[in-house]
Amino acid sequence: MSLHEADGPPLVVVGDSLLDIDLLGTATRLCPDEPAPVIEDITEVTRPGGAGLAALLCARLRPTVLVTALGGDEAGQRLRAMLAEHVTLVDVGASHTVVKTRVRVGDRTVARLDRVHEGFAAPEAVDPELFGYAAAVLVSDYGLGVTAREDIRVLLAGAAPTVWDPHPRGSMPVAGVTTVTPNLAEAAHFAGAGDVLDKARTLLQKWNPQSVAITRGADGAVLAARHRTPLIVPAPVVPPTDTCGAGDAFAAALVNALADDLGLADATHRAVVSASAYLRNGGVGALQVDASPADRADPDPSDLVATVRARGGRVVMAGGCFDLLHAGHVAYLEAARALGDCLVVAVNSDDSVRTLKGNGRPVVGQADRARVLRALECVDAVIVFDEQTPAALLDRLRPDIFAKGGDYHATQVPETDVVRAYGGEVVVLPTLAGRSSTRLVHAARAAHHEEEQCRTQPA
Repeated sequence: MSLHEADGPPLVVVGDSLLDIDLLGTATRLCPDEPAPVIEDITEVTRPGGAGLAALLCARLRPTVLVTALGGDEAGQRLRAMLAEHVTLVDVGASHTVVKTRVRVGDRTVARLDRVHEGFAAPEAVDPELFGYAAAVLVSDYGLGVTAREDIRVLLAGAAPTVWDPHPRGSMPVAGVTTVTPNLAEAAHFAGAGDVLDKARTLLQKWNPQSVAITRGADGAVLAARHRTPLIVPAPVVPPTDTCGAGDAFAAALVNALADDLGLADATHRAVVSASAYLRNGGVGALQVDASPADRADPDPSDLVATVRARGGRVVMAGGCFDLLHAGHVAYLEAARALGDCLVVAVNSDDSVRTLKGNGRPVVGQADRARVLRALECVDAVIVFDEQTPAALLDRLRPDIFAKGGDYHATQVPETDVVRAYGGEVVVLPTLAGRSSTRLVHAARAAHHEEEQCRTQPA
């Protein structure tokens, strides 16, 4: 993507990018010579971190430019490839790419390995027009030096609106930015003792931004500005999960809301809800980053299930014909995805649909039905099956939850015995009234018949 291809002014993200690596494994025993866990069955997951993650989250909302520093090493090449498909890169050059590796067992990090860069290599200038053209700017500071560069700070001083996400080892925010977004621990580091409102008032005096939005995890956020009553924004309840990237999700949603000309209060509300949804939908563990178009194939459901289980996640499966996808289907699948950490959709093959619904069905072939389902954000993988029910698939993949749409009790679901036999759970989700593929097919055929009659009748 280039700026000329962008649909309107882009978001500009400025800051330090990292290559994040998660080593996901299991631990059932300790090392015999010292009390350290033995990690087995390791799966490696890589993704952009720092400003790179923030830029990816922004790019889901509108065209995004990332001003960052990447090294010419192998890690930098991997990071550049992951980012280039989604954002416009402005690389100011680093000696080495920062790599952060987490070793995780279930939902816990048991070790973290950091490799930092040693400074900037032949710093590249940044086009001043970029900031003048931006819809809004997000500064994602991870304390590695990009936001300390004087040329960038001069450009940021004239940019608006600007969200500054600070870091304890980072540089002081430029005076006059729209809002700064420290979390509670960062606010304590910068402002010292006192309650959250005391910290906000201190930061307003210290940094001179227009406002301060302190994020408080499960407790939401507090927005404070001069001469205005502080606003406390509660967060929706989210099951315990890996909170990595939640601050980036908050900042990305906030800067996009400001680009949409929302006021600070409404923008903060949107950001809290978006960050909660990010965690509820699997957080950073659910983030899929394609390095190239060739890598965008639907993930193998077995591999996906194994990866999710390795990090202690819950697997959800849903099933159906999905002939003429409609709002009821989407609501059902979104609700199913919210029950766990990934959603595998089992789709009846054309022969299977024909057996269930008769000749003339399906209206849409299995390849197209699967493709449309894959395009839904809530769907992580799709698999086509030939039987009348997905019972065999359920027995093979053994999802933690099988989500069924309808108005009947779980005991009436044909697959219940299979699911309960391996220890899974059946959840029946309500359907949207009046939404039906069969009804759509009948309405379309009736309309076609009426049109043909009108065409054949004499004038």
